[in-house]
Amino acid sequence: MANTYLPIAISLEHRKCLIVGGGRIAQRKIETLLEYNSNITVIAPEVEDRIEYYAGKELLTLHKRPYQAKDASSFGLVIGASNDEDVNCQVYDDCQAAGIPVNVVDNPPLCDFIFPAVLTRDCMTVSISTDGKAPFLSGHLRHVLENIFPKHWNDLVKLAVEFRVNVRNHWKGKPEQKHAAFERFVEVDWKTLFDAKDGAALETELHRILIGAPAPAPPEDDKGEQTDSSSEE
Repeated sequence: MANTYLPIAISLEHRKCLIVGGGRIAQRKIETLLEYNSNITVIAPEVEDRIEYYAGKELLTLHKRPYQAKDASSFGLVIGASNDEDVNCQVYDDCQAAGIPVNVVDNPPLCDFIFPAVLTRDCMTVSISTDGKAPFLSGHLRHVLENIFPKHWNDLVKLAVEFRVNVRNHWKGKPEQKHAAFERFVEVDWKTLFDAKDGAALETELHRILIGAPAPAPPEDDKGEQTDSSSEE
C-alpha cells in the first residue's frame, strides 16, 4: 500500500493535548492546536518566551520540569517535540502502551498521526499530505492552493453555509429541487459579484438561484442586438 495515514477530521475542542518540549518546533505545534480550542498542557524544563506568554494568558498549562514516565497517560493526544530523542522515544512508548495517538516530530515511524499542509477558508479546510515522506512538496502545493482558493472564498464559504439553510427551508421535502439549487450555486461567477461590491446584486442573485428563476438576459447594444464582447473591429 502506498498510503499509511487515513485522512480524517477530528474535533480537538476541549480535548486534553500534551506537548512534550519547549522549543521552536513545540511552539509551532502549540500555535496550531490553539486554533482549534484545544486544552493544552506543555511539559519541558525550559520553554520559549512565547510559550511562557501563552501560559501567562492561561491559553495553556505549563509544567517546567522534565517529562516523567506515564505523564502521557491522562491525555487524548500527545506530541513529542523534545530536543532529546530519548525523551521522545519514551513519550512514544508510553503512548503506545496506553493506546494514545502520538506524533513525534520529524520522526514518521514514531507517529500515529501527522500534520498535513493546511489551507483554511472560513469553515472550509483543504489539506495535502505526503504521509510525512516529502513534506516540502505538500508545503509547496499549499501555496498553489492559495491561488486556487483566493481570499474571496472566505466570503463564499459563509454564503454557502447560509444558502444551505435557506435551501433546506425553502425546498423542504423536495430533494430534487434542493440538489438543483446547490448546482445553481456552484455555477455562479461569485468572484465577479464580490468584486463589484454590490450587496443588492448579490442578494438578488442568491434569491434567483434559490427559487430557480431564469438568469437575466445579457445586455443589448444601442441597436437592440446582443452584445458580443469577443468580436473585434
